[in-house]
Amino acid sequence: MYSHDTYGLGHIRRSMAIASHLSGKEVNIIIITGSPIAGRYTLPEQVDFVRIPGMIKKTNDEYHSLSIRLDPNQALHIRKNIIAATAEAFRPDLFIVDKEPLGLKREVLPTLEWFREFLPSTKTILGLRDILDESPVVCKDWESKNVYKYLETLYDEIWVYGNREIYDPIKEYNIPATLEPKIHFTGYIPRKHWSQKVRNKIRKRYRILDEDTFILVTAGGGGDGCELLDHYLSMHDFFPTSLPFKTLMITGPFMPKSSRNKIRKRALQYGIKTMPFLPQMEQLIGAADLVISMGGYNTICEIISQQTPALIIPRETPRKEQLIRAEQLKKQGLLDYLPWTNVSAQLLRDKIVTILENRVQYQQRMTSFELSGLDTMRSRVEHFKNRL
Repeated sequence: MYSHDTYGLGHIRRSMAIASHLSGKEVNIIIITGSPIAGRYTLPEQVDFVRIPGMIKKTNDEYHSLSIRLDPNQALHIRKNIIAATAEAFRPDLFIVDKEPLGLKREVLPTLEWFREFLPSTKTILGLRDILDESPVVCKDWESKNVYKYLETLYDEIWVYGNREIYDPIKEYNIPATLEPKIHFTGYIPRKHWSQKVRNKIRKRYRILDEDTFILVTAGGGGDGCELLDHYLSMHDFFPTSLPFKTLMITGPFMPKSSRNKIRKRALQYGIKTMPFLPQMEQLIGAADLVISMGGYNTICEIISQQTPALIIPRETPRKEQLIRAEQLKKQGLLDYLPWTNVSAQLLRDKIVTILENRVQYQQRMTSFELSGLDTMRSRVEHFKNRL
């Protein structure tokens, strides 16, 4: 498995979830990742990772080295060589590329070409989250990079981690009809659903009583989540004595330390605890009465898996992905959202109160919403095994 991203949690969490489900006595999995926190997750047996130097996006086309002081081209050269060497030594039966068809700055392209020439038995898979961005943005990007040709020549299948009736990337991203036989809509990727016993244990750990209303506010990786947390604290500034909530805020490991400290000091005024990172976020989500989040793909999967009502305040830059997903899932009655530019203390409080009043309806809709992603992927793997 190849996961290019460095500055965030989404790609590595998705890769870990897939690896955990596909792992087994007869399965070895290596995840090639740029994530600096991959080692902070618990790996299942026979799953390991190879860390490539981290890169951070400055603009859509410009990346810098995250930790070591290297020229970006040199860092990319190292990454490309590690990816190729790992693939050639491991000689996998299945190679799954997460989200970026050619990898960061085309770094996975030589490996895909090597498989085609020297190890054609390897099945190459592109795994796409349900929504990437607005249609014109994705189409322009793929056309400029000649992605459509490479999807035809270098990939055996394309797995879309979503439901076609909710969002159809074939239509939205102008994917040619010749590629449709390769595309499999897996459905959303579930996470382990934690029991009431675990829920009670988590609430007890954070001194949340049965009668308390527990709100979890999570900024994902945290690199761009400070404003979300600021909105929530500003609501407390506006209503300093009339908000009957117990709150835990997860800032994310990539939020700058200075910003984390400011958020922590403001939160302490209202008895709100802050933490930078928890590897088992789904346990906290399961313990909460309401989750407030920007609505990245993996957080949405965790929310629906735990059947916890949610208010999404989706980021709208540099991509509209989160906004589009929030709009589509609201139509399904699975959650509610507030546009980023419309947030105010009064509106935020009103939304929270309304969702909590209707929590049973949200939970019922989430309970009946099928999360088929992992089962579909396993069936595809079995299909490949039967053809070996």
